[in-house]
Amino acid sequence: MNYRLVLNILGKVMLLEAALMIPSLIVSIIYGDGDSLAFLITILIVSLLGIAVTFIKPPKTKMFARDGFMIVTLAWIILAVFGGLPFYISGAIPSFIDCIFETMSGFTTTGSSILADVEALPRGLLFWRSFTHWFGGMGVLVFFLTLIPSMGGRTQHLLRAESPGPSPGKLVPKIKETSMILYGIYFVLTVVCTICLLFAGMPLFDSVVHALGTAGTGGFSIKNSSISYYNSPLIDIIISVFMVIFGVNFTVYFYILKRNLMEVKKNSEVKLFLLVIGLSTLLITVNITRIYGSVWEAFYQAFFQVTSLISTTGYATADYNLWPSFSKMILIGLMFVGSCAGSTSGGLKQIRLFVMLKSVKRTIKKMVHPRSVIPIRADGKLIDEEQVSGIAIFCGAYFLIMIVATVLISLDNHDFETNFSAVLTAISNVGPGFGKVGPTGNFGFYSDFSKLILSLCMLVGRLEIFPVLMMFQLNAWKKA
Repeated sequence: MNYRLVLNILGKVMLLEAALMIPSLIVSIIYGDGDSLAFLITILIVSLLGIAVTFIKPPKTKMFARDGFMIVTLAWIILAVFGGLPFYISGAIPSFIDCIFETMSGFTTTGSSILADVEALPRGLLFWRSFTHWFGGMGVLVFFLTLIPSMGGRTQHLLRAESPGPSPGKLVPKIKETSMILYGIYFVLTVVCTICLLFAGMPLFDSVVHALGTAGTGGFSIKNSSISYYNSPLIDIIISVFMVIFGVNFTVYFYILKRNLMEVKKNSEVKLFLLVIGLSTLLITVNITRIYGSVWEAFYQAFFQVTSLISTTGYATADYNLWPSFSKMILIGLMFVGSCAGSTSGGLKQIRLFVMLKSVKRTIKKMVHPRSVIPIRADGKLIDEEQVSGIAIFCGAYFLIMIVATVLISLDNHDFETNFSAVLTAISNVGPGFGKVGPTGNFGFYSDFSKLILSLCMLVGRLEIFPVLMMFQLNAWKKA
């Protein structure tokens, strides 16, 4: 590993994080809630450390895969640790472990919280929580690539390590231009979402922070009862629609801008994504109509919860803990699967589900015709066997980590539904789970040990397992 290169880039990431806190500082000063000093101190600490580390100049700027993966993993850990300082210094969250949990949940767009009374937080800290969603959604390192000049190395390793879903690619020949296009689309859609919420009657500050959370598919709300606080079907529908929009692969919007509608039309992953949403909403609507008394209310409640969990946003307008078991099992399945690769969402991703379904179908066919050669295709393109195998390994690792993490946090002796859904919602970056960590609960009752395990699960889920696992491989730390 090129230690000097890694440290130099991590120093620049610290400087970036200090800059990211400036909007929250401005919000804090505007509202005068008393948390501005915490941001000033944090910005000063992080800036000084960042400047000191950037003085380490690498003699070689060539970046290899393990350097890229290591930079991304360490950068996200640094972001969570230093990003928690405003909460700690202000005294809003007295435990530093809780601060790390909250900030890791923010940057990884998970949305799980240890706070029982969110509304007690100052406006600056509320804005910071949602702002971490927005930057974490598209990727802090993706944004970083739009700012830095060429590092003389293969910066695609950074993009590949941080981008959700298999095989992220370039929209244009240069990585920097790709990053700028992605963030441009992301910014415009966020602004449109904010405007729509304003027109629906949501206050300006509320509209901005909820748009940031919707765009990043994070789900931190500024209200204890989440979106249900506003009691507005129109707001519910707007957020639902945008959760679907941000759950779609962003390359689809690039193709729409380029008027390449054929690429959009043949996108199998998006078709499967919309099909799963439609079918799940229909089944849950039928199952809960007797609870709400009207088909319309049952429909929009089902639609909101389905889009919230499949997009791994985690906003809530109802306590689905009280829904029938059939509806709850569908929601658990949606938490597993998640949205499209290349979106801001978590979960296994629809493309992996698509490939695994095709693999099962091929296996059944080969049992009947053992000598047959049956390739797997997506969008008319052949998926090579290495990718198919990689997806199977990823899914296996995903479930194995879930089992181990569930066993570890079971040491706290909470019920199985709570523990299992807590790990599932952490590794899928969803937010709320079931049982004690349902939409009306929080994660504050877990021990510090369990909170660290769940924080690691959030990171594993956001960076899609292998960049984090590389940290535990001794060979990866050898000097290049």
